[in-house]
Amino acid sequence: MIYSVVPMSEADFELRLEEAVSLYITAMKYNPAIFSGRLTEWAKQPLLPGFTAVGAIAHPEGVSPSEALDDPRYPLIGIGYCRTGRDTYWWHRQVRAGMASSGWPLRTISTLLGNYAELSEIHIHPDYQGKGVGKRLLRELISGREEAVVLLSTPEFPNEANRAWRLYRQFGFVDVLRNFHFNGDSRPFAVLGVKVPHDSVTGAADGNSAE
Repeated sequence: MIYSVVPMSEADFELRLEEAVSLYITAMKYNPAIFSGRLTEWAKQPLLPGFTAVGAIAHPEGVSPSEALDDPRYPLIGIGYCRTGRDTYWWHRQVRAGMASSGWPLRTISTLLGNYAELSEIHIHPDYQGKGVGKRLLRELISGREEAVVLLSTPEFPNEANRAWRLYRQFGFVDVLRNFHFNGDSRPFAVLGVKVPHDSVTGAADGNSAE
């Protein structure tokens, strides 16, 4: 089996939705009880402005990536999606409040959050982490974005010593907030950003779910 990273249309995303949410829960080590709620939330995403998604599919060499994407017999091993940031989104309001309380100048906050893409999700199945899947997903998600910057949030990790952090740093993501707590989550998060358009990078680091 090989794997391919392919853009996902709205129909592709719908076809693979349950599988994608299951992958997300597995990669993030979440309680499976959240499946129904996450499924409902993910189903809304393709309707939002600027939505783009990419998937990584494992398949035999004799099967094309597009055929594999349409055939549920071939597993989804990675998923990621972006959307254009909006001030009506919960994530936006949380980050804006965090930046203000951290001392960011109001004009800088307004500029940064006035034209950005939110990298909402990027997850790799544990069996395929460390194989370059995350790097390929992230490159596809960032390439071609029309916004000025891509922002994401990821859980803090001691010394940034996990694959997700290595991947983001390799792509040039820099700190916006550190040790930030989103409402309803006890874990500390970092908010990171990178300017776009973004040049491709080289190297072997692979991203996983922000564990």
